[in-house]
Amino acid sequence: MLTVVYPGTFDPFTRGHEDLVRRASRLFDAVIVGIADSESKRPLFAAAERIAMAREVLAAYTNVQVMGFSGLLMDFVHSVDATVILRGLRAVSDFEYEFQMAGMNRNL
Repeated sequence: MLTVVYPGTFDPFTRGHEDLVRRASRLFDAVIVGIADSESKRPLFAAAERIAMAREVLAAYTNVQVMGFSGLLMDFVHSVDATVILRGLRAVSDFEYEFQMAGMNRNL
């Protein structure tokens, strides 16, 4: 079974996020939306609220699960036996950052 984790703070969960999940749900057996509890970003909504919003929006997708997590992303990825991390790119400038993060995560 091929499982993907789509991590983020999702503050709030947007139509763009939903679109990425919709497309991923067609490509992977299981999609786990991992909502990070990040105090450093000072989110507008509490983690529990962000989880509830995402679950409501994604309720129709049978192979999608929404879970909260804190700590290192790679620890969460390993805990759910995922083999892929999904990231969205809003601009070309996001690619360089995501490329560096992918390299670090691969080493972890």
